[in-house]
Amino acid sequence: MHTSALVLFSGGQDSATCLAWALERYAHVETLGFNYGQRHAVELECRSTFTQVLRQQFPQWAHKLGEDHLLDMGLLGQISDTALTQAKAIEFEQSGLPNTFVPGRNLLFFTFAAALAYRRGLTVLVGGMCETDYSGYPDCRDNTLKSLQVSLSLGLDTPLVLETPLMWLDKAATWQMAEQLGGPELVALIEEHTHTCYMGERSQRHAWGYGCGQCPACDLRRSGFEAYRGEAA
Repeated sequence: MHTSALVLFSGGQDSATCLAWALERYAHVETLGFNYGQRHAVELECRSTFTQVLRQQFPQWAHKLGEDHLLDMGLLGQISDTALTQAKAIEFEQSGLPNTFVPGRNLLFFTFAAALAYRRGLTVLVGGMCETDYSGYPDCRDNTLKSLQVSLSLGLDTPLVLETPLMWLDKAATWQMAEQLGGPELVALIEEHTHTCYMGERSQRHAWGYGCGQCPACDLRRSGFEAYRGEAA
């Protein structure tokens, strides 16, 4: 039986919701973030604030929340020519994918996460990847991650489980999940102390949180929040 998990926690809405999901299910949970030269590196600053407030407001989870890890993945940013790692306008490529796609990002993240989990004795990896509300990123697809679970387990000769609790949820349902896990307090915490905006903008506060309000990430977060509020009314 799996009792411990490592959550890929970026500081964004999705991974924050997944962190709460893991804390509700596992006896011991650790977190892992990556600094890969992302333009919205402010999300890394949100990570510590979010977990600090989470411990204070949710004592039933505080004792389960273990060590936080942050890995320097700057090489990924160096070899990537994308709108997430370079100062360029967001647009679609000839491939049909947006230029916010960082090739290999999730594959590398899970590989490094698996290596860390192996050393720490953690058997579940949790990520906020989603195939419902996403930009077509191939490394967010369910089949990709199922295949990766098999490869990592074989390569480490250890049964690892890759959990993606948001895989079939849209953004409205993700907000709803947060409410189900931690009530209005968790929703408010996610609004205030997570970051999703691709531009790294945190000077503008909206009902759904901080962001430029124009990029695809902000648009998705806003529309999901509005749909969630409409459903909850």
